[in-house]
Amino acid sequence: MAKAKQATVEEKLIALYKLQTIDTQIDKIKILRGELPLEVQDLEDEIAGLETRVANINEEIANFDASIKEKESMIVDSKALISKYEEQLKNIRNNREFDSLNKEIEFQNLEIQLAEKRIKEAKSSIVSKMDAIATAKDRLSERSSDLENKKSELESIISETQKDEEKLSKESASAEKVIDERLLNAYKRLRGNVRNGLAVVPVLRDACGGCFNTVPPQRQMDIAARKKVTVCEHCGRILVDKVMAGVE
Repeated sequence: MAKAKQATVEEKLIALYKLQTIDTQIDKIKILRGELPLEVQDLEDEIAGLETRVANINEEIANFDASIKEKESMIVDSKALISKYEEQLKNIRNNREFDSLNKEIEFQNLEIQLAEKRIKEAKSSIVSKMDAIATAKDRLSERSSDLENKKSELESIISETQKDEEKLSKESASAEKVIDERLLNAYKRLRGNVRNGLAVVPVLRDACGGCFNTVPPQRQMDIAARKKVTVCEHCGRILVDKVMAGVE
């Protein structure tokens, strides 16, 4: 089976510059979206946090309600015991029984006082928790409205640019096939390291189109010959001649 023809340096450079122009157009689409995707994600995270907070507060309120019912039941039981002991006091036979019953009555009264105190504290906590829920729900409503607006804005931009982005992504994948892996990785690394994403630039007015430092005449001749990949001595960008770049 015959080997597939290996791309020449010139073909690789042409593919690289084409890839750069495609990626630049994709960058512009992403700039158009701006910070919207991040803003949407932040709002979704905040809303999830608020919903969890409301659920947790509701659980705390339910626990306070259960505690109040338990204490109220305890009060009923204590009052019943007090009535029982007071009835028994009518039939005491000695001081020891009298003291014992009075201590039981005193203890049950203390239990009632403590239970009433706990009920009062629980009810106060419920009021506080209800205020917290109201605040959280107001914030939740506000952020949900913000999320709906941001999503609508983002979806509108995506619908306008999706076809273009899909087309450009296919063109990008096609251009990448011509470039060997090592050179492609170098290109992607360069794009990640430079502020404007320009890893392949033309020589314009005897200077690098990326950092604008002068490119010596001999290097310009090498670049125009398209026999090897030449990089800028100052910024490391891959250089192409202005004819390839379609610049007069």
